[in-house]
Amino acid sequence: MFTADEKRYENAQFNYLPNGLALPKISLGLWQNFGDRADFDEIRDIVLTAFDRGITHFDLANNYGPAPGAAERNFGKILAQDLKPYRDELIISTKAGYEMWDGPYGGRGGTRKYLIASLNQSLERMGLDYVDIFYHHCRTPETPLEETALCCADIVRQGKALYIGMSNYDGKSMHRMYHRCDDFDVPYIINQNRYSILDRTIEENGLKKQSRKKNKGIIAFSPLAQGRLSDKFKNGIPEDSRLFGREDYCKSIGLDERQLAQISALCDMARERGETLSQMAIGWLLAQGVTSVLIGVRSKAQLLENLAALEKTPLTEDELDRIEKIMKD
Repeated sequence: MFTADEKRYENAQFNYLPNGLALPKISLGLWQNFGDRADFDEIRDIVLTAFDRGITHFDLANNYGPAPGAAERNFGKILAQDLKPYRDELIISTKAGYEMWDGPYGGRGGTRKYLIASLNQSLERMGLDYVDIFYHHCRTPETPLEETALCCADIVRQGKALYIGMSNYDGKSMHRMYHRCDDFDVPYIINQNRYSILDRTIEENGLKKQSRKKNKGIIAFSPLAQGRLSDKFKNGIPEDSRLFGREDYCKSIGLDERQLAQISALCDMARERGETLSQMAIGWLLAQGVTSVLIGVRSKAQLLENLAALEKTPLTEDELDRIEKIMKD
């Protein structure tokens, strides 16, 4: 039986959402490497190590797998075996919005029919009565925002979620959803979006600006840009990378000679600071004011390396300017 480290909160670091809810500066996402192709003992070790190091927030979605629901089932086993006594110390989030089952009611969108059915399935897979944060994961033009907002209000009132978040919204959609949620008294508190030194989409589409204006938090996923923001890309694409040999895909995500040169320069800067590029990339996000950085790891060693970012000296304004200069070269 697992017994949590009694000193797990001594060095833990948290940020506060505008509503007062604390989230760890680094949260653990179970998007990849935690599903049906993963070694259960290994992922259990990662999750429990994270909790022992002060990570209280674990983020999932209905479709995380690769087989839909697999990550939630594995996490549910860990909850039942090890973390059940600590449920009130955890923030557990899940999402719905992408394809899950056959037919017109298990696909993309935000209808009441799909969202409530999906959340019920997620709760069953994880063995929970409620999640702390439930996200609408993917917008479609066929579903009015009013439908999704009213459904989210009902989910909270039914006690199936404490708070509501939006994932993959842009600034304009977030602005509109904010007002729809306000109409129905929905406790909408946070936005989850891709964000990193290499991906500034939320700066360009207004999401970051609107989140601050509307007093909502931001949790950033893919903080290392699929591993590109790591020391192993210092001298080009490594052969053991998932990106090696995938020229068309690399082109689609902007990984070209210019970006590789930028990554190399960022590696040099991180080395001067006495840290890895991954750690500096996490520090950069925290310097941008995100509430929490959502990491995804393959091993306990990667987890511990990422967590060590919190021990590094915060980036100065001059260093932030230097990063911007590198990205413009």
